[in-house]
Amino acid sequence: MTQKAVRHILDTIGELFPDAHCELHHSNPFELTIAVLLSAQCTDETVNKVTKDLFQKYTKPEDYLAVSPEELEQDIRRIGLFRNKASHIRKLCQMLLDKYDGQIPEKHEQLVELPGVGRKTANVVVSNAFGVPAIAVDTHVERVSKRLGLAAEEDSVLEVEKKLMKKVPREEWTQTHHRLIFFGRYHCKAQNPNCELCPLLDRCREGKKRMKPKTTRKTITNQ
Repeated sequence: MTQKAVRHILDTIGELFPDAHCELHHSNPFELTIAVLLSAQCTDETVNKVTKDLFQKYTKPEDYLAVSPEELEQDIRRIGLFRNKASHIRKLCQMLLDKYDGQIPEKHEQLVELPGVGRKTANVVVSNAFGVPAIAVDTHVERVSKRLGLAAEEDSVLEVEKKLMKKVPREEWTQTHHRLIFFGRYHCKAQNPNCELCPLLDRCREGKKRMKPKTTRKTITNQ
């Protein structure tokens, strides 16, 4: 794919979602880290409903360690995999107190060492909390990148990230991450993408496949 084609894709998605942003509610790096950890295999909407009360009850790492594991589990019960996530949160908080004076570290290599924090979570935190350009590849970013040819269908999540980092100007990484998520969440959905209204249909093999049967049925009907 040429750089001109990449630019066209980025600009088109930018026009559709110019104000794309992190939809997880948070007021500091610690809250963001907890929210992203909770968001694995769960919608941001559900996470925000849970953290509305959670972040009032727990404001610092010590708070999560002051209650029993069962109480924390109950507080996040609406979240998928809540038992595992409660365990990760407690271990993460303990490590923050032991190694980082209770503060979220700013370096990517330190973040990925925290329990429950993978590469995607670390990218979200460094970019949104500390202003470091990064592209976090979630299911939306992966799906959209492959459908539009920014990555190959067989690429791993890490390979998708590396290809996007190579093709997208560094100063646009964080912005592009948010816009790709919005595009995938609200337009190029997994099950029912808005192919009929998509300005990037000519770039999307998936969209062309979905539209082809409709064109065929219309032609038969007209005959």
